[in-house]
Amino acid sequence: METTPLHSKKVAFHTLGCRLNFSESGSISQGFVDRGYEIVEFGDPADVVFLNTCTVTDGADSTCRNLIRKAQASSPEAKIVVAGCYAQMESEKIKAMKGVDLILGTSEKYKVFDYLDSENDNQVHIDKTSEFWGASTTLSDSHTRAFLKIQDGCNYVCSFCIIPFARGRSRTITVADALKEAKDLSKKGFKEIVLTGVNIGEYEAISGERLTDLVKRIADIPEIQRLRLGSVEPNTITKKLLETLKDTGKYQEHFHIPLQSASDEILTSMRRKYNSSQYKEILLMVQSYFPEAAFGADVIVGYPGESEEEFLKTFNFLRSGPITHFHIFPYSKRKGTTAARLEDQIQSSVKKDRVRTLMMLGNAKMDELSQSMVGKKVNVLFENEVDGYWEGYSSNYLRIKVKSNEMFKNEIREVNLTSYSGGQIIGEVF
Repeated sequence: METTPLHSKKVAFHTLGCRLNFSESGSISQGFVDRGYEIVEFGDPADVVFLNTCTVTDGADSTCRNLIRKAQASSPEAKIVVAGCYAQMESEKIKAMKGVDLILGTSEKYKVFDYLDSENDNQVHIDKTSEFWGASTTLSDSHTRAFLKIQDGCNYVCSFCIIPFARGRSRTITVADALKEAKDLSKKGFKEIVLTGVNIGEYEAISGERLTDLVKRIADIPEIQRLRLGSVEPNTITKKLLETLKDTGKYQEHFHIPLQSASDEILTSMRRKYNSSQYKEILLMVQSYFPEAAFGADVIVGYPGESEEEFLKTFNFLRSGPITHFHIFPYSKRKGTTAARLEDQIQSSVKKDRVRTLMMLGNAKMDELSQSMVGKKVNVLFENEVDGYWEGYSSNYLRIKVKSNEMFKNEIREVNLTSYSGGQIIGEVF
């Protein structure tokens, strides 16, 4: 691609939402770097401000609006680009806001450079496409873990979810292209890759190629020492996939498996593809391959019609099970979804109480897991240094801190975990 350097220009990014969004921002930011832009912190003066948005909840929409106002305040002369899922779903609302120059949907955001130099105000480009746009973390992101997008969109019709409307039908990268992206990431020095997507368990059904083949090919890259999957729908986890992950010797012991609810009645209304017993069996199957695995899960509280009894089913399921990394969301009515038309919508105050209850449980379970790790030895990929402490993640996705004057960035070191206090796990490097 022929590029023309635009000297002294600056661009600021702010990314909301999932890891998929962050991988996409990485690829787009590299496009700005290739064109001579300097990437600055969001909130610093810039010539272009790029907001990559999320629309999973009403709170995400509100956050997007606040960020637009902040961008205007910090860079009143900047071109403000609002892109992604919120732009796809609410372009007219964004267009009515003062100062927004360019509105790009989930596919059109990759074409930002086709529109950026136009003098037209309030450009709106939100066309949907069946094309797969690849994305991955870049060096300009300053991450040590690389996120590699292998799938986008979703063919499921969960009653609460707006994502299929925002991102479209499921589509995938080829194994060959994923391998090429992964090799490029390894050459840039990344040692860990996280494979991301909206619903990566659909990979084989959509692509006709096996996800296990993709995993094996990437794991065979010598420089890649650690491998993770992003969120994986429970009904798509198979013994073959787990066997493959185990056989790589590089897969890290953490699985994010959306639950949403442990009430079978609620799961049926949500149109989820499992019940609570099946979900529990899936966790046990994962543990048979990865006995030390830690689990994360998305949970929605206050879904229409969720009684106190049904909420307690979720609470008790989480309390007695192995899930420790809680991602709690109050149900948010999304226009166009089936659940938005249901009666018996739950009061906001009730949803807040239920979120608070599960957050307290999640914190307690995380404390319990963290305390159980004291005295153990773990490998940590260090990311950054804060106040004399190097920080990074263990295999089971616990954040570890080590005090050292050495340079540990992007280093994988064995750490003896010595203490846990105030939500912090402290260790010593061997």
